[in-house]
Amino acid sequence: MKTLYFDIFSGISGDMFIGALIDLGVDARKLERELAKLKLDGYHLHVSRQERQGIAGVKFDVHLAHEHEHEHAHYPEPAHEHCHGEAPCGAMHLHEHEHGQEHDHHHDDSRNFADIKKLISKSKLSPWVKKKSLAVFQRIADAEGKIHGKPASEVHFHEVGAVDSIVDIVGACVGLEMLGKPRVLAAPVTEGTGWIRCAHGRFPIPAPATLAILGARRIPITQCDEPNELVTPTGAALLAEFAEEFGVMSGIVAERIGFGLGTRENKTRPNVLRAVLGAESKVQSPKSKIGATSPSRLSTLNPQLSTAADWETDRVAVLETNLDDVSGEILGAFIERALATGALDVFHTPIQMKKNRPGVLLTVLCAEADADKFSEMMLRETSAFGVRRTITERRKLRREFVTVKTKFGNVTMKLGKLNGEIVQAAPEFESCKQVAAKAKVPLKRVLEEALRAAKFSAC
Repeated sequence: MKTLYFDIFSGISGDMFIGALIDLGVDARKLERELAKLKLDGYHLHVSRQERQGIAGVKFDVHLAHEHEHEHAHYPEPAHEHCHGEAPCGAMHLHEHEHGQEHDHHHDDSRNFADIKKLISKSKLSPWVKKKSLAVFQRIADAEGKIHGKPASEVHFHEVGAVDSIVDIVGACVGLEMLGKPRVLAAPVTEGTGWIRCAHGRFPIPAPATLAILGARRIPITQCDEPNELVTPTGAALLAEFAEEFGVMSGIVAERIGFGLGTRENKTRPNVLRAVLGAESKVQSPKSKIGATSPSRLSTLNPQLSTAADWETDRVAVLETNLDDVSGEILGAFIERALATGALDVFHTPIQMKKNRPGVLLTVLCAEADADKFSEMMLRETSAFGVRRTITERRKLRREFVTVKTKFGNVTMKLGKLNGEIVQAAPEFESCKQVAAKAKVPLKRVLEEALRAAKFSAC
């Protein structure tokens, strides 16, 4: 899995996010074709290359039909080596993207959350893009609901309900999918100072929605001396949904670098979002939680432990709670719902609790970005009064799926490879189950035949 690091030294907005992705290699024309699946009228895209304080990058604009006479996408020829796609790259210059001091955040084109859900859900976008787009909008709806004292379902969007912001959010999700859904990391969030005018009045920077969205995810924010808005609500929601952690760049090998440009010329820093796409180094960083022994020392102690192993790495959240007053029915229902909602694994273990009571340890493994979601689910749907959370690193074999022939039929096998060598092989259960049912033989025999066929193929 690739890692995508957003260096947000000058903030982040939806248009800059998309511009950086296009500069990394996302094909602007394919992006436009995917966005057309929304069946959303009244806009066209404009992609160009520009500079901000000597930094060449991508500017991506959503032009509204009533603001422009020519309604066609514009893709000028590439003019810089940073543009890796078929078309050059860009960033939007609309209401929240200009980041001007006391600029106008209001659009007449407003929608409620139900309108946006319907628009996205009925489209022919991929299930992943639909899910993530709605999740980003949900974060904004939750924040706006708290600000205005309304349930999220009743929130009536203004800025984020406008055509250009819908394109921003859905386009960002499409772009990430086109890059292969990389793991997303980000620098600490930096915001400017000053005032903005929103649909509901004049507010100091950070904008109320921006602050609420970041706060809900417990993302720290630090203001700098730039007298303009740097982080928009859309940018904050994208960070909250996708970024697994925030900090300085550590152990990332940069393979491609993209720059998404904002419209305004900032006073203290270039109005640029830098995105770095690459692989994480296999050498343990100083902040690693896997022991204190250095990689070189490990290699000396055991020559077979190599820092060059081509395993995959990621970070997951481990959520735990001890329960002594929950029924088996509740546990079973919780496990089914958590797995269906995207948990990596859910299980419970018998334990002994206070006063010698038998109990269970309920454990949920999930992506780090989903830790708050599943913590809330555990508190709401079990008898838990608290949840322990640990962020831990994983080392995973590189996986590939192959089909092997058995005398009962073709079976899908999952192979685990380390440095090109197959070290694990496991038949896919559902595949074996289907073959066994069709051949009218015991499932155990199909599993055995699949393993035998896999070993024969490896030889």
